[in-house]
Amino acid sequence: MTTICEASIAAATFALGETLEAVPEATFDVERVVAHDAERVMPFVWASAPDRDELEAAFEVDPSVENVECLSDLDGEWLYRMDWISHVQFVVHALVEEEATVLNAESENGHWNLRLLFPDRDSLSRAYEFCREHDIDIDVQAIYSMENERHARFGLTEGQAEALEAAFEHGYYEVPRDFSVADLAEELDISHQALSERFRRAHGNLIANTLIVDEESEETESPATPKL
Repeated sequence: MTTICEASIAAATFALGETLEAVPEATFDVERVVAHDAERVMPFVWASAPDRDELEAAFEVDPSVENVECLSDLDGEWLYRMDWISHVQFVVHALVEEEATVLNAESENGHWNLRLLFPDRDSLSRAYEFCREHDIDIDVQAIYSMENERHARFGLTEGQAEALEAAFEHGYYEVPRDFSVADLAEELDISHQALSERFRRAHGNLIANTLIVDEESEETESPATPKL
């Protein structure tokens, strides 16, 4: 049965670790990961930081990345394509050997939070054993079957689901609003910027996995509706 694993890896032992050490305010959210070969992966990464020049200077001296190219500049957030060439053995193994998919990877508070989809529980177990054999310190925080997890059906990470649920419970979506983003960030013990990014990604995932999915299903299963 399809299995999802949520795990955390210290940023210092993963790709972009030196960049995060040099620019601790930076946040990264991986859009897509493609395995080139057994030595590297090519992710598409959304990044934000107080100073773009400082961030890109950190890329230049970070030994874990190369071939960094900015593809988009969107209101203080930048989409980069890059090669991760070190500290990614676990991800390469999961993608190439176990046919896993990286659903989400984001940096937060000195760690990378990964959400991976494995074909079954056995492939996840083999990936975990690979980490143990190669002294890769990975903290597995949750394992569940996709079919049985409510937030998984909508493409949400655990952190995104937690933020949305907390916002709803505290009346963030009510009018008038009695609870601000700053209040909610303090409640969740994360930065205002990190929460804003989490909201944006969560809302995007909800739309992509509910409204868009429904529209695609209707187009596939039903004849087109005539225009009046």
